[in-house]
Amino acid sequence: MSTPYPFTAVVGQEDLRLALLLNAASPAIGGVLVRGEKGTAKSTAVRALSALMPEVDVVAGCRFSCDPGSPDLACPDGPHEPGASGSRPARMVELPVGASEDRLVGALDIERALAEGVKAFEPGLLADAHRGILYVDEVNLLHDHLVDLLLDAAAMGASYVEREGVSVRHAARFLLVGTMNPEEGELRPQLLDRFGLTVEVSASREPDQRVEVVRRRLAYDDDPAGFATRWADEETAVRARIVAARELLPSVRLGDGALRQIAATCAAFEVDGMRADIVMARTATALAAWAGRTDVLAEDVRQAALLALPHRRRRNPFDAPGLDEDKLDETLEEFGGQDGDGGGDDDPDPGPDGPGGPGGPGGQPEPDDAPQGDGDTAARPEAGEGGEPQPSGGAGEQSPARAAEPFRTKVLSVPGLGEGAAGRRSRARTEHGRTTGARRPQGALTKLHLAATVQAAAPHQRARGRAGRGLVVRRADLRQATREGREGNLVLFVVDASGSMAARQRMSAVKGAVLSLLLDAYQRRDKVGLVTFRGSAADVALPPTSSVDAAAVRLESLPTGGRTPLAAGLLKAHEVLRVERLRDPARRALVVVVTDGRATGGPEPVALAGRAARLFAAEGIASVVVDCESGPVRLGLAGQLAGELGGTAVTLDELRADSIAGLVRDVQGTRRAA
Repeated sequence: MSTPYPFTAVVGQEDLRLALLLNAASPAIGGVLVRGEKGTAKSTAVRALSALMPEVDVVAGCRFSCDPGSPDLACPDGPHEPGASGSRPARMVELPVGASEDRLVGALDIERALAEGVKAFEPGLLADAHRGILYVDEVNLLHDHLVDLLLDAAAMGASYVEREGVSVRHAARFLLVGTMNPEEGELRPQLLDRFGLTVEVSASREPDQRVEVVRRRLAYDDDPAGFATRWADEETAVRARIVAARELLPSVRLGDGALRQIAATCAAFEVDGMRADIVMARTATALAAWAGRTDVLAEDVRQAALLALPHRRRRNPFDAPGLDEDKLDETLEEFGGQDGDGGGDDDPDPGPDGPGGPGGPGGQPEPDDAPQGDGDTAARPEAGEGGEPQPSGGAGEQSPARAAEPFRTKVLSVPGLGEGAAGRRSRARTEHGRTTGARRPQGALTKLHLAATVQAAAPHQRARGRAGRGLVVRRADLRQATREGREGNLVLFVVDASGSMAARQRMSAVKGAVLSLLLDAYQRRDKVGLVTFRGSAADVALPPTSSVDAAAVRLESLPTGGRTPLAAGLLKAHEVLRVERLRDPARRALVVVVTDGRATGGPEPVALAGRAARLFAAEGIASVVVDCESGPVRLGLAGQLAGELGGTAVTLDELRADSIAGLVRDVQGTRRAA
């Protein structure tokens, strides 16, 4: 077993270390979400925390870690005899992003359950993590069906496994810790709210701090055991401080003044629900216990707000997380000192080396995580067309227009039945959803189709010597249920940024429409990409990614002007789809072309655009053209382009949810006709 990197040797990252230690002292806070760029010690610090957690008392032989003082009456390994107990280190269980449902919650032996009526249950990761830490690296990439199971377990403190009328329940209370890179996409709001605290981490820009990071990392890689030994005293001191904080926690007094400050702060920042108030109260109490005090001070409330509120105040996916600290200070001052315990001047004791315990400055990068560029391609200034105004900053290029307010759009879906990653857009064969049929299982049986299994076994009962009431079932009789649900797609936006689109009011409306579609893609768990065309070429402004926020940022800064190389835009989009099919062949694409349909520049631009569009139709790629043409005289070019693509056209006004009833039906009907 490899020696973990010592927690106290992590350089800097005070907020990260403090949030983890507060949860170790008070698990009721509800866990930590760590957001940050690559190579900032996110995973290193989390994995190191488990070595500091106090040991837990467990019932001897219980696979579900029952507490000897209050064993779970419904434990599958129960009932437990009194006196049979022991202790073990607290566990940190890692949930892989690609784990199956059975690996997370456990699995029943369906064949034995049917034939013998025995609940033969193999515990999953939730059982292993009970009374410990459940760690999810890249938690924002976790599949929706696993997120649903995590939400259920976190809400109820228990895990339920249901298989065709046979059920098993066991306790599942754990400290949920997740790490994520926001560039890869955001979390669902429901899961985001389940994390008690959140911290943003980034690498230090101070040379001396970065030198210390590298020095410690190299020393650890050369001799992990020796490096850990040099930090053993610091580890022991922090472990003892956690135990002391846990013992002091019940004695900490949270007065009415501090409670008023907490309530006023949550109201001022307009957070949803009451969970934020509760988490802030628990965090402020834990901060006081961590500092060795029995009274909660205003400084505790302020620090609790900075940790508990940033991820709860987001009003939509494109709002940056964070708090206005001036507003926070004003609120605390206005509601402070009303009973003498909320406005003290004493700072919480940060310990000898900062809030997280011993350690130096800087940020500790993880190995193999080197920063990378985002591959952005700068837009090219081109000559204007059609008498468009020419700004002084460059020929044919205008400053970016701001996007109009987003609105709710109708659902655009890919026709047919796919088999891609779980999502909420198009119909697909999935592990979850309504049952549509049965088949022989390929590998392990996960979803039993009971009626089909009984039907397959029934003709053989006499030959198998059935004598009692039980059904004699063989492996060959088992049938897997086939289910239909929804998948996420690759929504590739192809946006016309040429001079014909450059009128500011018009481009503002176009950006607002694309922003609305991006918001819809976020809610439906799609990947998105952005191709723009203007001047004489097309650029991939954003390669396919799960980060809808990144697409919104690129859209906001999109310049306009120049000619309209429509063919180049379509060919670039076709190439992006070709490469993406190699990476993820199961994910189907929906191409959204945002243009007025004009094609200018170069020889035969209209004919070239038509030939490029027919490539999409020939390959059956679903497409929608958002017609941006305006004015009293309309040429209908976007409609012609939609016909060449084999898709459908919709105007900006029709894109709104209340205005385009039947659009999905039109998209599917057009594809069937083609």
